[in-house]
Amino acid sequence: MKVFKFGGASVKDAEGVKNLSEILKQYSDEYPVVIVSAMGKTTNALEVIVSNVLYNKAELEASIQVVIDYHNTIISELFLDVNHPVFCVVKTLFDALKITLKENTSTDYNFVYDQIIGFGELLSTTIVSQYLNQLKVQNTWLDVRDYIKTDSNYRRANVDWDATEQLIKPLKQNHSIVVTQGFLGSDFKSTTTLGREGSDYTAAIFAYGLDAESVTIWKDVPGVLNADPRYFSEPKLLEQLSYTEAIELAFYGASVIHPKTLQPLQKKGITLYVKSFLNPKAKGTKINAQLGITPKIPCYIVKKQDILICISSLDFSYIVEENISDIFNILHLFKMKVDLIQNSAISFSICIEDVFNNLEHVLDHFRVSYKVSHVSNVSLYTVRHYNTDALDSIKKDKDILLQQRTQDTLQIVTK
Repeated sequence: MKVFKFGGASVKDAEGVKNLSEILKQYSDEYPVVIVSAMGKTTNALEVIVSNVLYNKAELEASIQVVIDYHNTIISELFLDVNHPVFCVVKTLFDALKITLKENTSTDYNFVYDQIIGFGELLSTTIVSQYLNQLKVQNTWLDVRDYIKTDSNYRRANVDWDATEQLIKPLKQNHSIVVTQGFLGSDFKSTTTLGREGSDYTAAIFAYGLDAESVTIWKDVPGVLNADPRYFSEPKLLEQLSYTEAIELAFYGASVIHPKTLQPLQKKGITLYVKSFLNPKAKGTKINAQLGITPKIPCYIVKKQDILICISSLDFSYIVEENISDIFNILHLFKMKVDLIQNSAISFSICIEDVFNNLEHVLDHFRVSYKVSHVSNVSLYTVRHYNTDALDSIKKDKDILLQQRTQDTLQIVTK
């Protein structure tokens, strides 16, 4: 079996849905499982709704209408028959969204987020499935929440692998294309999410449960590039990566691959392809157990809006194991993602992402026992397989706050 994942950019408009359908036509006899993200920037628009239902009800109706109008425009272009059942199904989903908003009594942002945000994927997969039906491409729409079971760690749920694998395994007997949602799961009671960009991870979860031959992530880029084209000119395609190399790049923040995606694939030796939905016949990138990286060139990764925190002892004593344990317990408590660590005898520096807006809580806890300073909105540059030219190009015209290098990896923090 094959598992395909299509991101939001691939279905951002009617033409995107048509293009996705043309790709799937080529594989209709192979019955792939197809994971589809929310359309375009729908997740961002739904995040506005989450904020409004909790903090700004005066703007709630307007923010809902933005999402309704966007999807109605797409289906009106795809389905010329105004009596097509898709219109009724989509309206039912929006009615369910409104009921969810009306009946919500929780003030827990993370819980409310997960109950609302998944409507984006439910809408996109419904529209894709209905359009495939219109083209006479046999497919089965599934609610992923019936298959991926998790704990209740809302917005970053952990998968119950045993339960999930048992639920997914029967799909091996399916004899049609399966269309389902990325990013979502359930804790047996409520919707949960796997973290932003978690649709790649969803594809890997299904591949693991199905013992799939491969996973293909369809992107708007040729494959895995050695640099983000938004920040670097003339990026080059990486034709082949080992699991280890790809995991390293994902850990440091390469945006093409979700950090959790590769682990279940590596366990079962499932090949991952990253290909362009704009040029589906192009080779793309292949990731498997083969060692190394081809071509072996510097790989550049940049993270914007990180926070550099510098911690030192109040009494000029050493920062030792007990202190480091204390520091990481606080970071874990407030769900901070650590991107870089550097320590000396009396100081400890970390570069973090404040995904859950908990910075002030973290700083308050640190200040109880340590002298603390921080710099917000720093950029963290990481270069894998750096050389002299790469090092010089990264440092040029930058105010360097911190630098660290190993045999294979250079990292610098700049303001």
